[in-house]
Amino acid sequence: MSDAKTIVILGGGVGGVVTATSLRKMLSDQHRVVLVDRERDHLFAPSLLWLMTGQRTSSKIRRPLHGLARKGIEVTRGEIKKIEPEARRVRVVDRSSGHDRGSCRDFDADYLVVSLGAELAPEIIPGLTEAGHNFYALSGAESMRDALESFDGGRIVVLTATAAYKCPAAPYEAAMLINDYCRKRGIGDKTQVDLYAAEPGPMLVTGPEGSASVRRMVEDNGVTYHPEYQVVEVDAHARRITFDNGATAGFDLLAYVPPHRAPRVVREAGLIDDSGWIPVDRYTLDTRFPGVYAIGDVTGIPLKMGKPLPMAGVFAERQAKVVARNIASSITGRGEPALFDGRGECFIETGGGKAGYGGGDFYAEPTPQITFRKVGRRWHIGKVLFEKNWFRKLF
Repeated sequence: MSDAKTIVILGGGVGGVVTATSLRKMLSDQHRVVLVDRERDHLFAPSLLWLMTGQRTSSKIRRPLHGLARKGIEVTRGEIKKIEPEARRVRVVDRSSGHDRGSCRDFDADYLVVSLGAELAPEIIPGLTEAGHNFYALSGAESMRDALESFDGGRIVVLTATAAYKCPAAPYEAAMLINDYCRKRGIGDKTQVDLYAAEPGPMLVTGPEGSASVRRMVEDNGVTYHPEYQVVEVDAHARRITFDNGATAGFDLLAYVPPHRAPRVVREAGLIDDSGWIPVDRYTLDTRFPGVYAIGDVTGIPLKMGKPLPMAGVFAERQAKVVARNIASSITGRGEPALFDGRGECFIETGGGKAGYGGGDFYAEPTPQITFRKVGRRWHIGKVLFEKNWFRKLF
């Protein structure tokens, strides 16, 4: 047992769960695979849009992380208080027993994988939390669903608080799905859906043609699009948004994407650089600390075009498989090293049981080479099947 290794994975989202399950398949039982997360459940975030529009319940889009124990993964529920990347040591307030006041545990890792995602910080924008619904969080998606159920017409605003956020298609999907929901409820003729975006165009990393394609989807579905509107504050009482260009916008119902930042414990660990995110090798996901990897939304990978690789679950999943394979190869001495190739794709829900689809090579130079497919029912069905297969394969 002297050769037994311990791999500690921080975060039970897409990247963390895929890393843990992949490693458990590739390593013998003498090696420990430990997953740490503060939440009890793994949440399938892409389905929050369906939950918001009444097509899912919370029980359908989450699973208890402790179910991974059946696969031989040690699951610890707790708050990560400190990361020491040089020592590969993590301090956790263990709440696995369910008590609010847990005991501190230190985990010493031979390999450490940071997959803590992006922290949602609506409090950065004055008044935003009080004025609207953060549909990137389970509680906000549920409150927006409840608000939509009682909504009888007026102006709904979907807002991106900053230009950089995870799931780049999600706010555009949200606007289209909300508009479709109102039509189905028979209040479409009394409802106006406006999308105010901090960015100059949707999903600009895909290139001008891809961005224009997504904009057409949005506008063809009856949503009014307002690019380059950077919010500075929101008056919850007056239901009014103020932007940095001096413009204002009123609303009856507000759904928003909040500002993102690296989690506090990551910032305090000295893992981030000037970008505010963890710099990694774009192919292997190594950090500057030996034996420490970072994957998913918490990383910053600059592209040749000057923009970062988008924060998206598809990249977290594929990066996780690369890291898992390379750790297993390092431990066992078997297998060729794997490289993350920057390829990815996503569905874009438009409502009415239809969706678009785009994907390609984001590492292509000088710009990503992305192809968008025509909106149709097949892509919506594809996303439904992806959701079902996700839980079936991992839980």
